[in-house]
Formats: sequence, C-alpha cells, structure tokens
Amino acid sequence: MKNPFANLFKKKGNTQTGATSKPQSSEKKKKSSFFDKFLKNRLGKSAVQGEEIVGVELTPHEIRLAQLSSNKSNQWVLEKFFVHEIKDLPENSLVLDNQDKIGDELKIALQRSKITTTNAAIAIPVTSAIIRVVTAPLMTDEELATAINSDSLWENLVQLTDNLNDYSIFHQVINRDSTANTMDILFVASKLSDINSYTAIIKKGGLNAVIIDVKCFALKSAIDQTNQIAGSIEESNLTAVLEFGLDENYIMILHESNPIITDIFIRSQDRNTLQNSDSQEEMDALIRRYTNQVKQAIQDFETKYEKRIRNLRVVSNLSNVDTYLERFRKNLVNTGFNLFDPIKDIKVPAQLEENIKYDNRSYFSTVVGLAFRKLDVFGYYKFVTAVKNINLLPNRDNMIAQKKAKVFSNFAFKGIIGGVSLLYVVLFGLSFWNIKTYNDKLVGYEDTIQTHELRVLENQKIQKDIAKIVRSLDISKSIRSNKSISFRVLAQIASAVPKRVKFNSIQYDGNSQIIIEGGAFGDQDILKLISNLNGKKLISQASLATMTLPDGNEQGKQTMKGFKVVCILENV
Repeated sequence: MKNPFANLFKKKGNTQTGATSKPQSSEKKKKSSFFDKFLKNRLGKSAVQGEEIVGVELTPHEIRLAQLSSNKSNQWVLEKFFVHEIKDLPENSLVLDNQDKIGDELKIALQRSKITTTNAAIAIPVTSAIIRVVTAPLMTDEELATAINSDSLWENLVQLTDNLNDYSIFHQVINRDSTANTMDILFVASKLSDINSYTAIIKKGGLNAVIIDVKCFALKSAIDQTNQIAGSIEESNLTAVLEFGLDENYIMILHESNPIITDIFIRSQDRNTLQNSDSQEEMDALIRRYTNQVKQAIQDFETKYEKRIRNLRVVSNLSNVDTYLERFRKNLVNTGFNLFDPIKDIKVPAQLEENIKYDNRSYFSTVVGLAFRKLDVFGYYKFVTAVKNINLLPNRDNMIAQKKAKVFSNFAFKGIIGGVSLLYVVLFGLSFWNIKTYNDKLVGYEDTIQTHELRVLENQKIQKDIAKIVRSLDISKSIRSNKSISFRVLAQIASAVPKRVKFNSIQYDGNSQIIIEGGAFGDQDILKLISNLNGKKLISQASLATMTLPDGNEQGKQTMKGFKVVCILENV
C-alpha cells in the first residue's frame, strides 16, 4: 500500500525519506540497540533516581504541593505534602485571570512547605486541552518526524481552528498495525497563550516548569502507580476514571492506551445543588441526569469494543461525595463506584500524617499523579514500564537536551574519579607487594638491602606520581567549576571598571563568589566601581571587603588606595 503522505515528507534539495534510506547493517543495529539499552538502563535509571520534582496543582482557591521519592526498598515515600488556601478571590474565579495573585500565593506555599527543589510538574485542565487519537498510514520514526516538522501531518489529520503555531503539541505513537499498514497516534495540544500563562505563574512562584501534563493523564498516572504498588491485577489497558465535582466532569476510559474521554454536562444550578442544596429531590434529579450520561458513555464503549466496565475510580473535590456515590450505585447497579485514594499505599512519615487527614483523599489525586512523574530524558520509564510521558512544555526538547548534557557531564566526572581511585588502589597495591617481597628477602640476603632501597625510591616516585594525579584531579575539578564563569561575567566586570581604577587580581572560589583586588586614586573611584558592578545583570551583589591606604607618597607621584571587592554571582 502506497503511503499517501510520502510526497509531504520531501525537503528542498532532498527527495530521500526514511523509508528509502539504506538499511543499517545487523552489526550497526546491534551496536545501536546496545547503546540504547545502556542509556535507558544505566544512565536513564541514574538520571530518574537523581531527579527531584514537585507536583503542583493550581486552583483559584487552593495550591496543592506534593513530592515523592523511592527508598532503598523501592517503596514510594511522601516526602512533602502541603495544601495552601487562597483567600480573597471571588467564588467563580479562574486561575488564568489571577496570575499575579496565584503566583504570589505559590511563593508563600513553597516557603511554608519547605520544598527546596525548583523543578515542577503541573497539569492544565482537560477543558484547556485538545486530546485526539488519529489514524495515519504506517510510517517509520524518521518519516513521522519529517511529516510533523513540515506541519503536513497535523494539517491533514487534525482540523484545528487556529494556526498550528498557536499551539503547543505533544504526540505519541500508541499502536502500529503492519497488517492494515496504519498507526494510531495520540495527539495532545493546548493554546500556547494558556501554556505560557501557567508557566509564568510557576516562574513567579520561584519554580521552573519541566513537565506540563493534562489533568486526566495525571489521574491516570496516579491510578497506574497505585495499582503497581499494591500489585493489583486490574487490567491496565482498561482503566475507567470518573471526575465528578465543581470544576470538571468527564469519564475517561483507556483501552489499549487509547484515551476515550466523554464530557459530562452539568448546569450552573447543578453546581449550586452540589455545594449548597439539602433537597433530596434536587440531588436525586441531578444524579439521574448525571448517571444517564455516564451510562451512555459506558454503553457506547462496550458496544464498540465488546468489553465490560464494572468499576469506576471516582475522583472528586466534594467533601460530601460519599452521599452522591450511594445515589450513583442505585442508578447504575451493575457498575461499581469506588472513591480513589492515591495515598493509601504510599509510606507517609509521621510528621506528615496530620497533613493528609481528609475524609476524601481523591481530592489530591492530580497532585500525587504529578509527583509520580519524572522528566525521564532517556526514556527509562517508557523502556521498562511503557509509562506515558505527556509533556506540553513548548521548549521541552531544548530543556531535555540540557538535562542530558548534565547527566553525561556528571557521569563522565564520576568516571574520572573512579578511574583515578582505581589507579591509586592498583599503584598502592603494587607498591605494597613490592615492599613486602623485598623485606622478606632481607632475612637471607645482604645484597637485597640495596635492592630494597631502590624499590623504596621507586615507591617514592610512585607516590609523587600519585600526588601529581591527585593535583591534576583537583585542577580538573577547578576547571569544571570555572566553566560556570562565562565570558559574559568577565566582560561585565571589565566594562564596570572606571578610568582611575586598576585591577591586580580576580579570584573565583568555584562556587558563587568573585574577589577583585586592585587600586584606585580615590574613594569615589572605588564607590563608582561597586555601583557599576551592582548594575550588572549577572552580579546579584557587590560590596567592599577591605580598603588599605598607600604605603607612602613618592615625590611628584599620586599614590593609589588598595581595595578588595566581593561579588556574588546571580543564580550560581
């Protein structure tokens, strides 16, 4: 079957596509496969375990924070958990309409929660996302990338109301059918303006957004992980989630990684009923309208895929949700409605027990699902568990490339340390063996004394060589550290020097401090230098440490006062 998109993959001056390129040799494929497994198993696992990411859920009335880690027993531990109430906002407020307020409140929440990491995973509402599964002709990864880069794929398969450039887009191949010569692609998109607004809030709060998920997929992550922790035999490819509450209402069924999302409509007066009504008649009528929509969504799925859904995981922000669950069960007798508890099988330290004492802990499913997320730059989780990594961050490719470079740098540095340490052990072992051997021979041979002395000298030379190696290692550390001082910093310092000031030395401590020593003809010249340095973008603070008077006044010559200025670098 001819690929109908083949002509769309062509680039200027090049008609070759991934499908027509020369196949790799078996040897190259083996090397490539080995390298991929090494990256994902070794580096990937190391990178994931070394990550610290805080899940952040933003609402107009609350900010929820959660941070998880995995201990030596591979048990998930709730490291941080905090709920911060936002006051003074109207009842029907929206997050994006109160960016400055919520950003300031996020900063306060982070201080009170004592969270130290700056990497954040956030989720946008389902209503802010476009989620579709599209079927395309079967393509190689290279062909798919070419089609996406040329915008031809989405223009043909996804009918968006606005220009593609107005969206942040994520895609993932969820199924390839070689028999039908087709492939299913999960398409997730959101308006760039909305994404930028959310990242602006996160930045104002003092965090860096590294993952932007969609709320429904964050819930899926929480459910999948808790199933894995509990060793549940629930069919992973058939998970049904119902979000029921004041904000969003939908049912999501995942069949063979295909998300089938159906919105559940409720009226504005229904929201008032959920919050304030004591009328049994009003609540019963609401539940009948609600369950009829849920029933229809389930029936449509079961008819199409010939599979039964007998249980729904319910997530709700209603404090009285148990009351409504009983009504759900009466209206849908063959379907179970179970309130989801995302913290049930997570180890909670004693100091956090008070923070999670809620009757309805499904309330925190989204933020816990976000806390389970890892940036996973090498695809380790996808490689070992097929976990989806939805990320709508616009600059994610550049950010991932920087994270990879950092991992490689740390890995290489550790390799140097390990190599030098091994060399030291080997050399020490050899020297010890030599000394012991010749000391034993001294008992019976007089002439071995001279030989032993020679060996001692050789050992001393070895120790000197080791000292040189250690010094070289210290130098390599210094060189690595000094990479953080860019030419931009030095250029800014140079541009800050007044005419009547000269420098004798510039010292960098390898961390965040630069010490400048020099001389100036007057106090005003020194003050001018400090003022100029404080005005530079990359210097957060410059201050006078010491000032010395000239040693003497030679006849006919103007002397200079000595000074020492300390500069603190920005974000180092």
